[in-house]
Amino acid sequence: MNEKSKRLRTISIMFLLTLTGKVLGLVRDMLMGRYFGTGPVADAFFVASQVPRNFFDAIFASAISASFIPVFNEYLEKEGREEAFRLASSFITLMALLTTALAAAGMVFAGPLASFQAGGFSEAALALCTGLLRTLFPTIIFTGLAFSMVGVLQSLGEFNVPALLSTVSNGIIILYYFTLCNRFGVWGLAAAYLLGWAMQAAVQVPSMHRLGYRYRPALTHPGLKKVFALMASVMVSTWIQPVNMVVSTRYASGLYPDSGVSAMTYANTLYTILAGVLVLSVSNVIFPELSRLAVSEQGEDFGALVSSSIRSLLFLLIPMTVGLMTIAEPLVRLLYDWGEWTAEGTRLTSEALMLLSLGMAGYGIQTILSRAFYAFQSGKAPLIAGIVSIAVNLVLCQLTRSAGIGGLALAASLAATVPAVLLLAAMGRTYKGLLTKKLLGDLLRMLAAALIMGGAVLAVRFGLQGAAGDGLAGRAVLVLAPVCVGVAVYFPLAWLFRVPEMGQVVEMVRRRK
Repeated sequence: MNEKSKRLRTISIMFLLTLTGKVLGLVRDMLMGRYFGTGPVADAFFVASQVPRNFFDAIFASAISASFIPVFNEYLEKEGREEAFRLASSFITLMALLTTALAAAGMVFAGPLASFQAGGFSEAALALCTGLLRTLFPTIIFTGLAFSMVGVLQSLGEFNVPALLSTVSNGIIILYYFTLCNRFGVWGLAAAYLLGWAMQAAVQVPSMHRLGYRYRPALTHPGLKKVFALMASVMVSTWIQPVNMVVSTRYASGLYPDSGVSAMTYANTLYTILAGVLVLSVSNVIFPELSRLAVSEQGEDFGALVSSSIRSLLFLLIPMTVGLMTIAEPLVRLLYDWGEWTAEGTRLTSEALMLLSLGMAGYGIQTILSRAFYAFQSGKAPLIAGIVSIAVNLVLCQLTRSAGIGGLALAASLAATVPAVLLLAAMGRTYKGLLTKKLLGDLLRMLAAALIMGGAVLAVRFGLQGAAGDGLAGRAVLVLAPVCVGVAVYFPLAWLFRVPEMGQVVEMVRRRK
């Protein structure tokens, strides 16, 4: 099996495992909607669970995903596995101490943090949010440990166990809904979240041991200087998503009576499943490889891997964008419109989802290109792109707030697209073959096929709408039938329009046969 086939197989397995976890995350949120709807309890819990995650993403995610992995791979290539493991032990120890300090500070200042993040909440909802925030802030500790081990495992070629982490935590939370939720309510749900995140760290320990890693507490290592020097320039660029989510949540909390935050969160969950699973599966697999290519100075192979990754992502993200915009409302109704859910919740969530989907391509491109810059231990271009993106989102949220939740979702999409354009221009100056007329022509053919597909999907959706009924079966038909038609239309059109990625798929199928 050649290197490209191995990479594709790894990505495919990781995609399926990650998708399983995300689908369970969707089930988790469906149960949240069923038990708590889009009211003040749901809003309070969502803010309380988002704040620790946003703090972790803003402060520590850059050290792990962008800074630690390239330096760890450099030690693997040049100093050997034993020295790389020493670096890992020092890094894990430091992460544990820093996240513990941050969790303690978050618990102390939970009140001001809740007021800042959800200033539009009622007094009762804000009090509930504050209490939940104190309970959930320790998730940062488990997140830091889990993500540190993910960096080690992925660098050593183990992708399956890290891809299972969300399956573990979501499984625990779903089990809580079916067993103890009626008894302990939202406070028990917070405890289930804590247990789920703790298990994300615990399940990786056997794999670390199997690969020869033995933890030895330490706080000093020469490689840490490189990690944190790179982290200083990289940190802001990794703030794009968490900071923009904070901004969107802050504005959404004042739009509707205790329901804007939850509607935005439900929409973002669906968006993450559909776009994030694919994008992260590709980026997480190629990042260690990009780091190794950068260390060994194989520039031509590096550029080719970046280019093929972007093209492959866009081949799927463009039709996903069009398709999601056409079936956003029936999809939300199928998944969430049960129990305590309301028609207003469906309207708000589907509107947000439809406009969030416009940022899919930008999100995919900026994720791949950010990883490419980090592989070279260079964070300047992602830093600039991140600052611009956050500024754009702030300005657009202020300008579009009168348009409601749709305006905030559109602002988030544009804020995801801006850094993609900036990073494409920066990377294109280094690798001249990245931006070509042929690429533009291929993207236009993908878009043409996707738009025709969108028309077919809309025709099927509205043709079935009156006859499908409002039960579970009818709602499922209104989603699955248009999706099947979309697949049946897009891929043959891509073949007819001579999109190269479709030709590669056909060739791989022929080889298998």
